[in-house]
Amino acid sequence: MIAELAISVALMQSSPDKTSAGVEPGRTRPVALVTAESENALLAVSLRSGRVLQRVSLPSDPENVDVVPGGRTAVVVSARAGKVSLIDSLSLRVLKTIPGFRAPHIATSSGDGRWVYVTDDRSGELSVINPRSAQIVARLYVGIGAHHLTVSQDGRRLWIALGERASTIVVVDVAHPERPRILGRFNPGFLVHDLAFGPHGKTVWLTSASTRSLAVVDSRSGRSLFIVQAGAPPQHVAFRGRFAYVTSGYDGTLELVDARSGHVLQTATVPIGSFNLAVAGRRVVISSLLEGTITELSHRLRLRATYHVAPAARDVGLVRW
Repeated sequence: MIAELAISVALMQSSPDKTSAGVEPGRTRPVALVTAESENALLAVSLRSGRVLQRVSLPSDPENVDVVPGGRTAVVVSARAGKVSLIDSLSLRVLKTIPGFRAPHIATSSGDGRWVYVTDDRSGELSVINPRSAQIVARLYVGIGAHHLTVSQDGRRLWIALGERASTIVVVDVAHPERPRILGRFNPGFLVHDLAFGPHGKTVWLTSASTRSLAVVDSRSGRSLFIVQAGAPPQHVAFRGRFAYVTSGYDGTLELVDARSGHVLQTATVPIGSFNLAVAGRRVVISSLLEGTITELSHRLRLRATYHVAPAARDVGLVRW
């Protein structure tokens, strides 16, 4: 199965790691965009005071938010409503609500901000959205349970996990986003929850749905490179330069990991339920689904502040106002 992947996946061209995607230069006030799932709203929260600056009502069950690089547009998926909302991230004005999904789950942007990719658990489709025209330009069936996904830094490859406890990873060619095509699929040998291309696109980090570890694999061959010790599953991961940040919501921990070796450098205690995170510059922000908080830490995991913002804070994205 790994051999199939090695044959199918073409050599990727690396590009610089984009760890500050979504933060617009020239604006000074750091703001977290938080999906308040039980309130069917997106909140803009000041990271300086914890005050909710603004909120916008959204279709039911807004789960995940993605800030398109450049910081002017945010994409929110509403799973129960079967809709995807494009929002002006500075005014929180809803630009367009796109219907026609069955159970959309994750939205992620290409590094250049030209495309947004959305997975749909129930239909098994990958949708490609042009955020400028707010139109779906392509749909591709990848498999029922299409869930977490990650796009390479050069924008040419997508990896998709089929399910929250995925035994199948699908690799998609998006070199021409209007014509995505499946390159191959493989069983990683354990149940995967989240996945993310590592720095420069040479690795993919596969977090676990069942064990206290995650696997780092070669992005071209799928070959396992090393294992990272982590907290209770499921974990999520994000990057800044040569560092990885790994969450364990059920343990209430955030790890700072050397992305080159997988060595855990430091661990911070955070609110229970802190599953999702966003990284920009020297700032790491995580949201707690169970406690309704957002927590800001420095890039070296020094705790800066924790704010209670909603009954349930599902996901978080970072912008400047």
